[in-house]
Amino acid sequence: MKIILVLLAIWLLFSILGLVIEGLLWLAVIGIVLAAATVIWGMVKRKSRAH
Repeated sequence: MKIILVLLAIWLLFSILGLVIEGLLWLAVIGIVLAAATVIWGMVKRKSRAH
């Protein structure tokens, strides 16, 4: 669980930087996509542990 939170923090930082710095919009898109993938991965891992 800790690694998921660290990854989310990194992806969100990249997203914010991409939105703040005008020429790095692509970084924001990548950060958002990776954050969403990390959340989905964490949910799948959590469900597999519950069973």
